[in-house]
Amino acid sequence: MLQRPLPSLESWVNYLSQADIPVLKKTARELARLKENEENVTGRQLAGVILQDPLMALRVLAYIEATRRRSQTADITTIDRAVMMIGITPFFAKFEKLSQVEDGLKDQPQALIGLLRVIARAKQASLFARDWAVQRHDLDVEEVTIAALLHDSAEILLWCFAPSLMLGIRALQTENRSLRSAAAQKTVLGIQVTDLQIALAKAWRLPELLLSLMDDNHAEHPRVRNVIHAVDLARHSANGWNDPAIPDDLANIAKLLGMSEAMLMERLRRLVDIPPAPAEEPPTA
Repeated sequence: MLQRPLPSLESWVNYLSQADIPVLKKTARELARLKENEENVTGRQLAGVILQDPLMALRVLAYIEATRRRSQTADITTIDRAVMMIGITPFFAKFEKLSQVEDGLKDQPQALIGLLRVIARAKQASLFARDWAVQRHDLDVEEVTIAALLHDSAEILLWCFAPSLMLGIRALQTENRSLRSAAAQKTVLGIQVTDLQIALAKAWRLPELLLSLMDDNHAEHPRVRNVIHAVDLARHSANGWNDPAIPDDLANIAKLLGMSEAMLMERLRRLVDIPPAPAEEPPTA
């Protein structure tokens, strides 16, 4: 566990890209359960478990790229294809013993809560991104889904390996509500997490397509906007559906999908539990 910031972005990348990425305890248990019936397990079942845990998804994609043969020219950009490439039996052999985040953070319960909140947000973003990609008739819905799931993976890893520093960022922003996240990160970590995210993706040699979908600097592309809007809405709605940033989110999403905000809200209510807007009080006499 890191107690002090590392001296440069490069040192952060070196440390985190070589770390043993832990997974959720629930993921490890579910994979162990599937392994008991290994001969009847399908790739779809495995992918379904992996996609519930951004840390496990990251492990799988990083492993695929690390073991990639020179003759393999096609990028593996989805979990379904990664599992197919590895094979069911080799998958269980490779990922049999997995460290678990709950064990690593057992002495820092507040950091564990912070980590689980970001993971929940990532899963929510992937759900939004998938639904909107279907609405947009995206050529590959799974690519957009995994990009949204992994968009904040650097933040997740920092909660795993530098929990005290992440709690320090939270404390700064609690003391100063107007302090932007990027400024707080720079103060505590010496870097911005968005820069770390892209640098780590390159260090893991993740496919260029996923890299571009996770890079907010490519927002001119509709697929990237799909991911960005999903991540933004997941982040803001985690504060409650009355978060002041949500009206702008909804306007941007409605524009992307070519539908009214009323239609968008109907679609969102099929995905998540959104409390009804408070009724307006009648005018006083």
